[in-house]
Amino acid sequence: MEIGMIGLGKMGLNLARNMLDHQINVKAYDISEETVRRAASLDSRANYYTSLEKFIRGLETPRKVWVMVPSGKPTEETIHRLSKLLSPGDIVMDGGNTRYTDSLRHYEMLREKGIAFLDVGTSGGMDGARNGACLMIGGDKSAYDVMEPLFKKITVKDGCLYTGKPGSGHFLKMVHNGIEYGMMEALAEGYEILEKSPFEYDNHAVAKVWSHGSVIRSWLVELLENAFAKDAHLNEISGIVESSGEGKWTVESALDLKASAPVITLALMMRYRSLEKDTFTGKVVAALRNEFGGHAVTRSDQ
Repeated sequence: MEIGMIGLGKMGLNLARNMLDHQINVKAYDISEETVRRAASLDSRANYYTSLEKFIRGLETPRKVWVMVPSGKPTEETIHRLSKLLSPGDIVMDGGNTRYTDSLRHYEMLREKGIAFLDVGTSGGMDGARNGACLMIGGDKSAYDVMEPLFKKITVKDGCLYTGKPGSGHFLKMVHNGIEYGMMEALAEGYEILEKSPFEYDNHAVAKVWSHGSVIRSWLVELLENAFAKDAHLNEISGIVESSGEGKWTVESALDLKASAPVITLALMMRYRSLEKDTFTGKVVAALRNEFGGHAVTRSDQ
């Protein structure tokens, strides 16, 4: 099987290398020549392009294209260009954090031209992309059946789910990220209480013991163990925490559906709160996002 990967950022490149490890032929494109040079220096097994047109012409037909670019305008422009360059029978997979309503539009736009579309909610951070992701996939069942062998190869055991109708994969990933907001906020608030308590806790040791047998053991706690090993009190980073949009979309969907989601909503509000003044809660969430997703942190001296 051959895959055309569009976008060679921290997720796209790791997914491409994961595919290469499983004997998938990868051809890759990125709009940035510097990013392409960096990708080629890290892994020479793929064929790299800086021209989207040449990239598309270089793919074997029917083409199977995986889009891994930032949500919003970059994804919108990429899907639009692909709709003009691809042919009936080709398959487009969007693995980014696209809003599910946008994915529904993309599905209809491509369907009119005979191009199949899969919305692929992708979880697991950079490590998952490289070594075994978790995928939630909506869209054409016939296209999913074609791509299932690839999905099974690049995911962890039981880490691949066909979710049904177009948009359902990205909707599920959106809710997943809303839950993630709440879980990270709960951990952050707990550490805020520990930091302000009359006791001298070793944050790294606390994360380590919580990772072994406790009810709240999780990958997030393990990531905190990593973060505190580097900076015991997170003094080197600011508690400013940006939002990708998924939490906001989850809250908006909850309002539309009249579903009660106070924890996720308050976690989103705390993201906004972190933009106003530094807090230890913000530091913990910022550290977690950096650990699992490589998201940039604001250094405390800035």
